[in-house]
Amino acid sequence: MNFSYFIARKVATGGGQSFSRMIIRIAVIAVAVSMTVMILASSLIAGFKEEIAEKIFGFWGHIHITHPNQSRSITEVYPVDLNQPFYPDIASVGQVDYLAHERWFGQTVQRETKTNGGIRHIQSYALYSGIIRANDELEGIILKGIGHDFDWQFLDKYLKEGQPLSMPDSTMGNGILISQYTADRLKLKVGDKFSVFFVSSRYEQLERRFTVEGIYRTGLEEYDRQFALVDIRKIQQILGWTEEQVTGFEVFVDDIDDLGPLTEYIYYEELPDSLYAESIKEKMRAIFDWLDLQDVNEWVIIGLMLVVSIINMITALLILILERTNMIGTLKSLGSSNWSIRRIFLYYAGYIILVGLFWGNLIGLGLCYIQDTFGLITLDETNYYLSVAPIKIQWGSVLLLNIGTLVITLLFLILPSYLVSRIDPVKAIRFK
Repeated sequence: MNFSYFIARKVATGGGQSFSRMIIRIAVIAVAVSMTVMILASSLIAGFKEEIAEKIFGFWGHIHITHPNQSRSITEVYPVDLNQPFYPDIASVGQVDYLAHERWFGQTVQRETKTNGGIRHIQSYALYSGIIRANDELEGIILKGIGHDFDWQFLDKYLKEGQPLSMPDSTMGNGILISQYTADRLKLKVGDKFSVFFVSSRYEQLERRFTVEGIYRTGLEEYDRQFALVDIRKIQQILGWTEEQVTGFEVFVDDIDDLGPLTEYIYYEELPDSLYAESIKEKMRAIFDWLDLQDVNEWVIIGLMLVVSIINMITALLILILERTNMIGTLKSLGSSNWSIRRIFLYYAGYIILVGLFWGNLIGLGLCYIQDTFGLITLDETNYYLSVAPIKIQWGSVLLLNIGTLVITLLFLILPSYLVSRIDPVKAIRFK
């Protein structure tokens, strides 16, 4: 039997003085609180990033295929031909081989690998801007024309009133899907009619009538304020395009981690020279840079919680060593080495940490479940794009947090355990 472990178990179950018991409880609470905060921070930030990214990707797709001269200002449009060799067959593309660039010891290494998934869906779209006039109010708007290939899976859950656009095959639909923001601003409801004014390429003013068929709200105010969905044939008619001309294509992938490789694959392997492919992360870099900054917040929180846990455990370990000075002197007089005695206290500290981790996981995961189920913590949707704080428990991250906390804390306890070797056995036996 492991001698140090045997003694540590006896010490842990044998109790101690009231002061040391209080210190141990404080150490357990500190580890539990640290783990609870780390789990909550990790789950909240992961959920926040996933929800925001899902909204942006759902509204715009993951990859855009457009004319090379297409300006980042979406008010300028260049038509591309709908009849492309990749459309719609590119949606059947599965895993793709690519060279992954990795940094090892300051050097860039290339490694052949495969994407996690492939391409899930592709749909065409057309854009044009106009001015809504309704109830003596004016509002600038960008109409996004969609066709029968539009994937309603994303927008269905954000549809607050009405129904998806009706786009009959035989006639051009006059329906429009507006945001809750636009509906409130212009005092519109489902079934209301209003006019939208456009300036054509010949600088002529055009007017078109639309009927509100549905009202949506994604929470992304920047987009809700600007966009409305209409039949793509309306945009083509206003611009004087044929039914074979569109602004571009939106591509959806199976796994967001494959965004870079699949964007390069589409651009180099699937597109003719007359078209350009760009991921939504490149087009909206500011938002995704902001989301990446949340990782810094997560690491700062985890670092601070580890410091709290380490400081409390060092304090507890030193008190345990002082409390057991007589036992240390006795074991030394019986021939025990300094390292074997230090291991006793490291085992004891490991036991305290494990108890703290147990309660930290129980409380942290319990709070995550409560928030995910009942949504008790709400957010200002104007600033955070979400009305409820989202939760995404990443079990791999939770496991790493537990292992990392245990290992790092124990490593930091090795140095203060050196106090054992400074204790003289004769003085220790007399110590009271």
